[in-house]
Amino acid sequence: MTRLSLVLAILAVLGHAQTTTVSIKLVGDPLVFRVENSGMIQRINNPNFERILRVFVIQPDGKPGPEPIAGEYAIERNHLLFKPRFKLQPGITYRASFKLADEAGTYETTVPKPAYVATTFVERVYPSAAVLPENQLKFYILFSASMSKGEAAKRIHLVEENGVEVKLPFLEIDEELWDKQQRRLTVLFDPGRIKTGVTPNEEVGMALKAGRRYTLVVDEEWKDAKEVPLKGSFKKQFAVGPPDRSPIDPKAWQIDPPKAGTDQALFVRLLESLDAALLQRFIDVVDEKGHLVMGKVTIEEDERVWIFKPDQPWLAGKHSLEILKTLEDLAGNKIGRAFEVDRVDQPSITGPDASLTYSLPFTVPAQ
Repeated sequence: MTRLSLVLAILAVLGHAQTTTVSIKLVGDPLVFRVENSGMIQRINNPNFERILRVFVIQPDGKPGPEPIAGEYAIERNHLLFKPRFKLQPGITYRASFKLADEAGTYETTVPKPAYVATTFVERVYPSAAVLPENQLKFYILFSASMSKGEAAKRIHLVEENGVEVKLPFLEIDEELWDKQQRRLTVLFDPGRIKTGVTPNEEVGMALKAGRRYTLVVDEEWKDAKEVPLKGSFKKQFAVGPPDRSPIDPKAWQIDPPKAGTDQALFVRLLESLDAALLQRFIDVVDEKGHLVMGKVTIEEDERVWIFKPDQPWLAGKHSLEILKTLEDLAGNKIGRAFEVDRVDQPSITGPDASLTYSLPFTVPAQ
């Protein structure tokens, strides 16, 4: 946005008596209050410039703020200059005040908001499923462009089917959980309301109730990284089923292996919806020599199907899926450990079961 300048011009009009007319305008760049009059400059050439020329922010009640805005004063080419430390904000009203002896003047203006075209929108929300468990742990909200920070708490709402907004369903944290591009936000349900036997769960109860329907709402007023509101609001409607408190069991997964010598995709049917973001990163394909097979991962069917497309044709022989045991389902259950189980209560594990990964073998048949 082009920075605006405020120019204070003092014109001396000579007649039978000398008078001064104070004129204040909002023009140009950089942001400067400028006093024009060589005689006047001589009279104000002292360090107390802030007593002569000040700018205030007008508050919602129509009165100026208690303190003038900060800035720097200087004398340059017979002009008194004042440059605010921070740029003027669109939509904010400012009042410039000049007073010297019996000469005074004020000017009040609202900085115009720039014209914009909204282009950023919510691309999708994970999980994609239309029915979520009562102990659903998180949402991922994906935007088409980088977003601003600090607005999530007031821009995301969970609304019951009767139109009543659920109070404080999500975990309140100081630092929002964005990816590096600020395009994917992780929104966590308050785990204290999910785990049974803890105070928030017993006093407030679950944020989601089995058998009911809800709508996740993202406000249109949420601004992107360019300070432009979203193209439109977003709503995800879903029903709630019973809680899921069972660990993930990869042995139950169904693998549809490709044929050797082809670049056919490997299909893995997970039998339940798993965490969309973790599915992209927590499963690798390894050949019988232990070499990583490179390729592209996609997920489909409400995150119930994991698909791997290799960069090179498959080699015949044994392969395996190497799965990090921290992979999660929608309720935060991991491989071999339910979300309800606290780490401090879980006995230490040694031996083969202490591995961080779970190996699921499959064979690529020759043609």
